Amino acid sequence: MDNLLIGCGAGFSGDRLDAAPPVVRTLIASGKPAALMFEMLAERTLAAAQLRRQVDPAAGYEPSLKDELRPVLADCLRHGIVIVGNFGAANPEGAAQAIGELARELGLDTPRIAIVGGDDLSDSRGRELLRACLPEGGFDELSFVCANVYQGAFAIADAIRNGAQIVVTGRVADPSLALGPAIAHFGWTPSDLDSLAGATMAGHLLECGAQVTGGYFADPGKKDVPNMHDIGFPIAEIFADGRCIVTKAANTGGLVDPRSVKEQLLYELHDPSAYITPDVVADITEAEVRELGVNRVMLSGVRGHPRTPTLKANVFFDNGWLGEAEISYAGPNARARAELAIDIIRKRLGGGLSLRFDLIGLVSIMGDDAGTLLAHAPGGEAPDVRVRVAGRHNEESMIDLLQREVTALWTGGPAGGGGVRTAKRRRLRLQSCLVPRDAAPASFVMLS
Repeated sequence: MDNLLIGCGAGFSGDRLDAAPPVVRTLIASGKPAALMFEMLAERTLAAAQLRRQVDPAAGYEPSLKDELRPVLADCLRHGIVIVGNFGAANPEGAAQAIGELARELGLDTPRIAIVGGDDLSDSRGRELLRACLPEGGFDELSFVCANVYQGAFAIADAIRNGAQIVVTGRVADPSLALGPAIAHFGWTPSDLDSLAGATMAGHLLECGAQVTGGYFADPGKKDVPNMHDIGFPIAEIFADGRCIVTKAANTGGLVDPRSVKEQLLYELHDPSAYITPDVVADITEAEVRELGVNRVMLSGVRGHPRTPTLKANVFFDNGWLGEAEISYAGPNARARAELAIDIIRKRLGGGLSLRFDLIGLVSIMGDDAGTLLAHAPGGEAPDVRVRVAGRHNEESMIDLLQREVTALWTGGPAGGGGVRTAKRRRLRLQSCLVPRDAAPASFVMLS
């Protein structure tokens, strides 16, 4: 049986829109069976999508969906490249309908679109399940926002075997987006543990897009990556036994070498001997990463163990509001004026809000909410510095007050402040739990 090529068109929501076309051109040129995956659903991305759908029932799927698919949809359909994406987010049905609309806009025949469901536990049945699975008293009905369980690859495979050209999912495990097409292609069953585990790790290498092709790997002078302005996205050639060769789109920048593959292989991996996914528990402790040529690296030796009887669910609760405001100071004595601005805000609001202050240019990323590092920042003048204030509160009105107070510094002093920017958003609290696999089955339906 021919090997299967799987390319990655996106590694997160908001990824580059020109990443997928070179991947698709490379898949077509290979002449081999192929699929294209779009991984666009981090935990907070899904939570934000659930909030958008609460405001607008027609929303809740990936906002850039049409823009991502527009350059590649016709070529994929014409050449039999199956598209699989979790761009359905909180509204897979809406995403499927949007893809149908896009096909009509492009003058294409209506594609066969499958919708994989079963991940959303926000209904009354799901809430009862969560009450039983969370610690006693852990489920707060009044602040509950949404919950989604990580589904696996077999429903995706079933949809492809039933003729789907495009599979839209909500919350599935990221590697399952690659494993699903591989299961459909090779006919694997849940007992083909090593094959499932190998292809799962192939999906893990693909899931973050350009990370494995040099993006997150690059460190000038230490780990140089060529032509990063035109970095190519990854492609995995999967074998029937689960081995894979990782490469990238042809005629693009970036690199694939054993170092970049090893870094991504270990990315977000808690236990190398037991990487738990809905489909299999993967073990990479005896895996081999071997360079075959320029931008060609083989991964082999991954072992699989039986899948767990439970699935992970992420449960989100309302946690008030987060507000931010920034103002800049430049020129002589800029640092002292910025520190005076912080003192003013702290005295005016410190009693009613939990606040964090940063001086961008001196202390920001490495700072802490208590301000300990800021208080011990090295002395000396800064040519320019930007004050950032962040606050959290259960009431939106208090966040509005914070933003007004920072804006008031424009004329209320200290001297020379400018460039005020403000933002606010709802905060969510995440709690994870395990639910019985049989209580949250995945299934698919074809868009009618």
